[in-house]
Amino acid sequence: MSDPIEDEAADLAAQFGFFEAQVVRSARLGPTMVRITLGGEQLEGFESGGRDQSFSLFLPHPGQPAPLLPIEAGLDWFGAWRALPAEQRAVMRSYTIRAHRPELAEVDVDFALHGTGPGSGAAGPAARWAATAGPGDRVVLLGPRRAENRSVGFRPPQGTDWLLLAADETALPAVGGVLEWLPADARARVWIEVPHAEDIQDLPAGPEVEIVWLIREAGRPTALTDAVRAAELPAGTPYAWIAGESGTVKSLRRHLVGERGFDRRAVAFSGYWRRGASEEQLREEASAEA
Repeated sequence: MSDPIEDEAADLAAQFGFFEAQVVRSARLGPTMVRITLGGEQLEGFESGGRDQSFSLFLPHPGQPAPLLPIEAGLDWFGAWRALPAEQRAVMRSYTIRAHRPELAEVDVDFALHGTGPGSGAAGPAARWAATAGPGDRVVLLGPRRAENRSVGFRPPQGTDWLLLAADETALPAVGGVLEWLPADARARVWIEVPHAEDIQDLPAGPEVEIVWLIREAGRPTALTDAVRAAELPAGTPYAWIAGESGTVKSLRRHLVGERGFDRRAVAFSGYWRRGASEEQLREEASAEA
């Protein structure tokens, strides 16, 4: 009789793997975003389910030629990585695949450059890396070997009549991936909050997709929630996808389920970051709860 835990571990190992890659090029998309193209022979085995396909990205610390990551530890890699000194082990972050070109073994990843401007010292290690990344810089991805994998969250069920998407700039790459994946006749209402008007992007959208861009205002952290609350929504069976700052995501979910009557099973939500907390703090909290 098989062991369910071992079976699940084996299935995860089949779904995901490590891929060494390097920066091919970078392009600024606006004041807040930069697109980094990663490539390499190992990415020939990388698959993507499209939509909001997420993966883990490992980055080196300044002065390191490559991220320090115990890939050879197999399924025990996480414990071995955690055992390394924090100032040496690879920086790990979660990102969304913005575009995948398997014929070129390339993926595009969009980074929010919070805190990297002149005189700002608030940038995290991933934003600092992305702001200066150049061709040949080495990284490691932990991502899917199968297009159908558990790291795709956008899954509208059969019978969905229309879609609601709400996000800030950290989830903008996922919104772009979702919109590209939708059929041409899909009905969707989309709200996206960004720091600057220059951060607005030309996203793919069919004739039944309405996109509302919100420019963040200082001292008003509820702009995205307020916009959705004030909206007149279509009739029919909805499916909602919400991502961005965790407090805003929770508020929107409560509104849609508690006040709009959305089926909670038809509301996919993900807190990409939390105001006042670093990703290291969030990961430590998640590890403590596990």
